[in-house]
Amino acid sequence: MSDTDGKKPLGLGGGRSGQVKQSFSHGRTKNVVVETKRKRIVVPKPGGAPSGPGGTPTLGDPSRRPAGISDAEMERRLKALQAAKAREAEETVRRAEEERQREEERERRRADAEAKEREEREREEALRLKAEEEARRTEEAEARAARKEDFKKPAAAKPAPVDQAAVQAAASRAETKGVPVGGPRKTDRERDDRGAGGDRDRGAKRGDEGRRAGKLTLSEALDEGGRQRSLAAMKRKQEKARAKALGMGHKAEKQVRDVQLPEMIVVQELANRMAERAADVVKALMKMGMMVTMNQSIDADTAELVIEEFGHHAVRVTDADVEQAIDTVDDRDEDLRQRPPIITIMGHVD
Repeated sequence: MSDTDGKKPLGLGGGRSGQVKQSFSHGRTKNVVVETKRKRIVVPKPGGAPSGPGGTPTLGDPSRRPAGISDAEMERRLKALQAAKAREAEETVRRAEEERQREEERERRRADAEAKEREEREREEALRLKAEEEARRTEEAEARAARKEDFKKPAAAKPAPVDQAAVQAAASRAETKGVPVGGPRKTDRERDDRGAGGDRDRGAKRGDEGRRAGKLTLSEALDEGGRQRSLAAMKRKQEKARAKALGMGHKAEKQVRDVQLPEMIVVQELANRMAERAADVVKALMKMGMMVTMNQSIDADTAELVIEEFGHHAVRVTDADVEQAIDTVDDRDEDLRQRPPIITIMGHVD
């Protein structure tokens, strides 16, 4: 026992330890034990295998390998690393291919949009050219019609051929009465210079007669009088007079109808069944003291009075008559067809 007195037992040297005092708020403190360890330095053996190319440790070099890893584990890790690099390369290639496909799709869509826009512009340009061509043809047709009308006017203004026998007879009658025949006729300007109001009235009447005839003479064209109606206005007036003359000859006869009258009927429907204007039916009802509109309903008695006032015949019908008419219809066997059964599940038709 005396040999061991004052000697410490042998053991592994641990790391150096110390204490750190940590302060908190409100004056509280805490001692924390801190232990520092020395770094382990691995010294390779003199006869060890050299490292592989690129400075990477080989599987057979245990000094380059982390501690606690076997050869199989190291090989598995290397294979996993190589597989990860291969997957990364494949992913890069795949992303590049997808980006290329997306770029091609964008280019295709852009080309389609440009083609559609170009077709739309070409179609609009074709429509515009067609409209301009039609307008030009219309103007040319109107110009040709105007030229034809101008050619027809001098022909219409030419005097009718003179019957020589009638001229000789008139000359003989004029000689017996002492009136010169074939003398120089006074021009319109000379007749206007006479200054008589009656002469001007007669000139206006002659102008009106010429307008009614639809012809324009040279003297009337050179006349410096007031405004005159155009040729189109005179033609419209002649057409109206002709239509009025034709319309007065035969008047359309009123058609008497049998109007089916239910218990209640709308004013508009009543007018339709009588083929009369709804406004006239409303006026007739207002004369009877009923202020109604064409969308309101009236009873059968009032409607019958209106029908009689317009000269039609009222035929009373009821709902029972309609049902009876439906019941009297006979179904033929060749018209009947089978239908599938109707199945309801919890109130819903299947």
